[in-house]
Amino acid sequence: MDISELYGRRVLCPQVEQLPIDGSQIQILPTLKVGEKTITCVRCGTVTNKWITAMPSQQYYCPQCVTLGRVSTLDKFYHVPEPNQFEVPQRILTWRGQLSPLQTKVSTMVKERMDQHRRQLLWAVTGAGKTEMMFAGITAALKRGERVAIASPRVDVCLELYPRLQVAFADFSIALLHGREPQKCKYRQLTICTTHQLLRFYHAFDNLIIDEVDSFPYAANSALLFATKQAVKKNGGILFMTATPGKKLIRQISKKKLMVSYLPLRYHGNLLPQIKIFLTSDWRKQLQRKRLPNKLLNELKKTLANYRCLLFVPHVSDLQPTFLCLQEALTDKKFTTVHATDPKRLEKVQQMRDGKYEFLITTSILERGVTFPGIDVFVLGADDQVFSSSALVQIAGRAGRSASRPTGKVMFWVQSYSRQVREAQRQIAYMNRKGRRLLRG
Repeated sequence: MDISELYGRRVLCPQVEQLPIDGSQIQILPTLKVGEKTITCVRCGTVTNKWITAMPSQQYYCPQCVTLGRVSTLDKFYHVPEPNQFEVPQRILTWRGQLSPLQTKVSTMVKERMDQHRRQLLWAVTGAGKTEMMFAGITAALKRGERVAIASPRVDVCLELYPRLQVAFADFSIALLHGREPQKCKYRQLTICTTHQLLRFYHAFDNLIIDEVDSFPYAANSALLFATKQAVKKNGGILFMTATPGKKLIRQISKKKLMVSYLPLRYHGNLLPQIKIFLTSDWRKQLQRKRLPNKLLNELKKTLANYRCLLFVPHVSDLQPTFLCLQEALTDKKFTTVHATDPKRLEKVQQMRDGKYEFLITTSILERGVTFPGIDVFVLGADDQVFSSSALVQIAGRAGRSASRPTGKVMFWVQSYSRQVREAQRQIAYMNRKGRRLLRG
């Protein structure tokens, strides 16, 4: 192996086929800290009782991050401290787009804090142009010879970011790392990866950007939060980005532990579409009789006369019955279902982008990280506990993302006016109030 593959990473000894000829730079690090009653994983930070993780001959392993290769007391990590050995191209940013005055103001703020390696949050509504607003900060960091990573909890988000970053930084080779398509990690100045891949890095990045920081599984996973701290250098900067920050981030803002930039308007200068609520009786019983709420069918037909849409349902088990109902009602339309474990998921999403489908029936897997211009959004069973308020805000944010159609319809069908539905409406109203104040100047 090339020694550069160990730069800023911790690689298990069994995973290294052959050490480089010059191994003098390589540090050999422990994998687990063994205490009196517990073991602590150095890679993911998980603390586990010894009796749970015991192996023969008083050896132990970590059960939390075993999918990345089992870490045990029989193993060691190979590591080489990040040397920032990059040949920086003369031309850095090749993106030729233009930011709005408000986007420029926020982008400048984000860049200045990245220059200072601060911890910061970009709180921007869905469709505000968060990706483009980080270009100035990334450009300055790359120019300084820094190593930069953009991580997201979702593979879909990484796959959408990768071609956009390739266009924006065309003279750079960009690493793309995610578990669905295993590939050899190559030493690159700019990396796009899932947050799980951060578990493989150690003090690698001068600036680390976490997109969709509120998204599952990142927000509730202590191992991924630990990985974020481990992946960035001790004096490195972290930029969190989201439209729906959770309580932890908001507490850090209030305690002044996290700097924040707001952008309550979308890139085209319009407010978020408001959610319209429709009460319906037990729709699952209707599904069993191969029927859907009449109002939903009528609204779908109205939309599909001119536009495309997404129809969200709570569970995978709801997809096929809904599909069969609509197959009878919309015989002239082309559509399909998609969910997290669908083997053709990425292919179907791409076909929707290419205009081969007029709509998708989906679970919350498409709540974020995908953009279909000019669509409407419908949610059947939005009051189901599977939908958090932040998920509902993200779902609503799929509509109105196009400058040619910045409004879009967002319609929720519910059996009861649940807490998460009310909270989603409140969040959108809050950001729209901030947006209106900006528009009034």
